[in-house]
Amino acid sequence: MKMKKRKYFYDPPLPVKKVFSEYLWSSSCDKIILTFDDGPNSATTEKILRTLEEQNAQALFFCVGENLQRHETLAKEIINSGHALGNHTWKHSILTNLKKNERADAIASVSEFALEKLDYEMKFFRPPHGKFYLGLNNTLKTLGLRNVMWSLLTYDYENNFDIVKFAIDNFLRRNSVVVFHDSDKSRDVIIQSLNYLFAKAKEKGFEFGKISECLK
Repeated sequence: MKMKKRKYFYDPPLPVKKVFSEYLWSSSCDKIILTFDDGPNSATTEKILRTLEEQNAQALFFCVGENLQRHETLAKEIINSGHALGNHTWKHSILTNLKKNERADAIASVSEFALEKLDYEMKFFRPPHGKFYLGLNNTLKTLGLRNVMWSLLTYDYENNFDIVKFAIDNFLRRNSVVVFHDSDKSRDVIIQSLNYLFAKAKEKGFEFGKISECLK
């Protein structure tokens, strides 16, 4: 399947990264970081966790508050498996569509739930659809969170392995922050996509890192 490179979508432009340099766009230790958006999800989370265990890889799961509430057991399984939870707003809200007084609540409510119900303190945030407003960093500082963007968006949510393969083949770097999705949208391709990523990284001699060492 022949596809035109769309660098803007797979890897955000360098000028954007420079302007918003306070955000984390890549790993700081030349090791790949795996991230999963939108979960937990009954159809995909456990499959992802099994694959990560087989590969001895750690990941950061950016969770939607409603899904944490709906799937507390899966959230605890993520934590107990040695992975990290991140904040992805309560309802997967596009922050730029919210009123100013609603934005902080959409984020804070997730961190509060994680602390109260899961005894877990979140340290990282990712805005749904990658859309953020100019004052977001101030909001996150107040809540004790860092904004983690990405350097490789796999497009797995289109449920088309050819697109994922293209993204990995052309944009995987040794310090990539890779985005997959823990959702129904990617359920048919997520494990195949993960296995392909691990194989391609091994072929290139790339390593996978721990959250604590790579997101500083």
